[in-house]
Amino acid sequence: MVTQRIVSFLPSATELLYELGCQNHLFGVTHECLYPEDAKSKPRVINTVIDGSNMSSPEIDKKTCELLQGGKDIFVLEEENLKKANPDLIISQNTCEVCAAHTNQIQRAVQILEKKPQLHSIDPHNLVEILDSVLDVAKLVGKEKKGEKLRESLKKRIKFVKNKSYNAKPKVLAIEWIKPFFTSGHWVPEMIEVAGGQNKISKTGEHSRRLSFDEIKQADPDMIVVMPCGFDTKRTVSEYNKYLNNDESWNSLRAVKNKNVYAVNANSYFSKPSIRTITGLEILSKIIHPEIFDDVLVPKDSFTRLN
Repeated sequence: MVTQRIVSFLPSATELLYELGCQNHLFGVTHECLYPEDAKSKPRVINTVIDGSNMSSPEIDKKTCELLQGGKDIFVLEEENLKKANPDLIISQNTCEVCAAHTNQIQRAVQILEKKPQLHSIDPHNLVEILDSVLDVAKLVGKEKKGEKLRESLKKRIKFVKNKSYNAKPKVLAIEWIKPFFTSGHWVPEMIEVAGGQNKISKTGEHSRRLSFDEIKQADPDMIVVMPCGFDTKRTVSEYNKYLNNDESWNSLRAVKNKNVYAVNANSYFSKPSIRTITGLEILSKIIHPEIFDDVLVPKDSFTRLN
C-alpha cells in the first residue's frame, strides 16, 4: 500500500522523497528543507529557535550549548501545520539532536495527532547505511524498484572513486566547526578514506566532538577541509576569514603554509546523510587527488581553495 500523506522531519528524507517522485504525497517539511527548490513551498512543521543566519559561529555554539544544557529544545513543532498535514507517515532521525528534529518533537507530534502515523527513523553513520536508508524509505512509500535503481546508481559512483589507485594518500583533517573547533564525524571519515586520503583524528561512525588546536597541530595534516555544519561555501569562507585567516597559530600549520586548506558546501553535501553525500565524496576526490579526478564534474561553488 502506498503511503498517501507524508511529513518529513529531516532534510535528507525530503530530498530522497523528491528523488523517488513522492513530492505530491509530502505535506510537511522542516525549515531546513531547502532542496530541491520546490521543497521551500511545502508547509513547515518544524522550525528552529536559533536564527543562525544572523549569528556568528561562537554565538551559535553558545546558544546551542545553553539550550542543550538547560534541557530545552532547539527545534519547535508547528502544531497547526502538522494537524493540517494529517500524516500517515513521519520520517525522522536519531543521528544528531543538534542537526534536526529529535525525540521530543516526535513524541509531541504523536500526542497531538488523532490519527496515529507510522514512524520511521533514519539513523545512518556511514555510506552503506546511507544507501540502505534509500531502499528502506523507498519500500515504505511504494517505490522499491525506483529505490533499488537509485541505490545502485549511487553505489556505482562510490565504486568509481574507490577503485582508483593512488601513489600517495595525503593526511586529511576535516573540521565541522571552527569557533570552537569540532571534528567531522559520522560518514565524513569514511568519505575521506574512499576518496584517497588518510583521515585524521575522527573515526567513521563517531559523533562530532570538540577539538583542541594542539590535536590539530599534532595530527600535522597535509590538507584541511573546512565544513561547518549547515554552512555553504560562501558562509564558510566568511567565517574562515573572520576567525582563522589572521590567526598566528593557525597560520603556523603546514597545511595552511602550503595553501592546502579548502572550504566546501557542507550544508548540501556533507552535513546530512542524504543522497547528495555521494556528490560530497566526488568533491573530496577532486580536492584530495585533482590529478586523477580533474574531469569529474561537481556543482558550481561546491568547494574553493582558501588562503
